[in-house]
Amino acid sequence: MKKIRVLIAKPGLDGHDRGALVIAQALRDHGMEVIYTGLRQSPVQIVQAAIQEDVDVIGLSSLSGAHKTLFPKVIEVLKERDAEDIPVVGGGVIPAEDIPFLLDKGVSKIFTSGSSTEALAVYIKQLIDPDSDQAEAPNKVSHIGIAVDTIEKALPFYTDTLGLELEGVESVESEGVKVAFLKIGDSRFELLEPTNDQSSIKKFIDKKGEGIHHIALDVNDVDKRIETLKTRGIPLINQESKPGAHNSQIAFIHPKAAHGVLFELCQQQEGSDS
Repeated sequence: MKKIRVLIAKPGLDGHDRGALVIAQALRDHGMEVIYTGLRQSPVQIVQAAIQEDVDVIGLSSLSGAHKTLFPKVIEVLKERDAEDIPVVGGGVIPAEDIPFLLDKGVSKIFTSGSSTEALAVYIKQLIDPDSDQAEAPNKVSHIGIAVDTIEKALPFYTDTLGLELEGVESVESEGVKVAFLKIGDSRFELLEPTNDQSSIKKFIDKKGEGIHHIALDVNDVDKRIETLKTRGIPLINQESKPGAHNSQIAFIHPKAAHGVLFELCQQQEGSDS
């Protein structure tokens, strides 16, 4: 298989390239060929080098604060040279509020200073080969799990006050929980009532009281997602998927990976209404 060729460039007057060099080496460790243009490159020079080197991806790194000018200019020059098929990813010190603007201008993805080189490498592989063995992004929020002492006491708020419809109630014996499903748009609220003292929901309520327990993300292949997260060093509660409600397969990401939020990966049974 042909190696992915990546051009790493530092546009503008930015005089620091330590981060760019770390990224270049990390991508080489992932089997990619990396061309580094060096410091203080103009958009025209970057695009010219990308075309000459026949690269698959351009990676722009900026610490100078000029990303809103320089990144779109690279996109513009690519279009002028009929090379807009070369995707551009960006990174560096980029405020979150600037990201939508850059994406709108044609940058494929922005990696902020907190992103890992592993995440960048995985993204580039999937960008170049969508059929590669990389997990896709979640489809949507499958449901929000809410821990309650009893479904009977909690349910009137959701059905009477909020006007939601109860779809059904199911017991998941392996988890020691009874679940009430309430449809809201394309997602659900799931009220989680513990059925024994060993239930994780019982322990949650004893420690924190009733409230939001987790957010579930709908994915096409939970096992592939688990393996991808493992390669990135993301801490998991479940090392492999397990049965969940509605005949789904689920796995939990450890809250410390998501700044205190417990995320569930949920793969719905084929043909079911998630």
